[in-house]
Amino acid sequence: MYNSESKSTIKLPEPSLRRLPWYLAYIKLLQTKGEEYVSSTQIAKEIGVDSSKIAKDLSFINISGKTRVGYEINSLVAVLEEFLGFTSMHKAFIFGVGSLGAALMQDSGLSQYGLEVVAGFDVKPELAGTFINHIPVYPLSQFTQKQKELGVQIGILTVPIDKAQSATEEMIAGGIKAIWNFTPYRIRVPKHIVIQNTSIYAHLAVMFNRLNNIKKFS
Repeated sequence: MYNSESKSTIKLPEPSLRRLPWYLAYIKLLQTKGEEYVSSTQIAKEIGVDSSKIAKDLSFINISGKTRVGYEINSLVAVLEEFLGFTSMHKAFIFGVGSLGAALMQDSGLSQYGLEVVAGFDVKPELAGTFINHIPVYPLSQFTQKQKELGVQIGILTVPIDKAQSATEEMIAGGIKAIWNFTPYRIRVPKHIVIQNTSIYAHLAVMFNRLNNIKKFS
């Protein structure tokens, strides 16, 4: 059962919000197998999150299961996808068409989660006029024009570290309202700009550190 309370009125803690896509990914696997119901205990065993925490996370978005049966899978998938914004398509620009930026442009899976990359921008003149996965690449000088044409408000930042802050400021000046930052640099933005930092290098550092600790005690 789902209460259609507006998403904007639900104050979901960020750790809970980060876990919801984990639940969705597993539940969609069950859906492809023709399963009809899933319990919080079953989800907990698969993804390693305490079942009481899962039940609490789902309660924030007013989903309730049936006693001794669990959650109805089709409804749960629909509710989670709608709540997470995956059912609405959001257009995005990529700034910095290097190896990482190009890889993200090749990732067709992003569109399954509501993100459509519609153009890439780079300062390298040889990239202008090229296409990656049928997505056009423009010189950075055309960004403002394309933003006005397409109304894109999301920018994915994959430029070199020394260009991160200046590119951020240019993005914001051109109309970008939300930035997905893939650089290790902690960019500075005004309070009204949404920022999400996803540094693969930071995660590498954590992994290496934990691996080293394991080696010390093995």
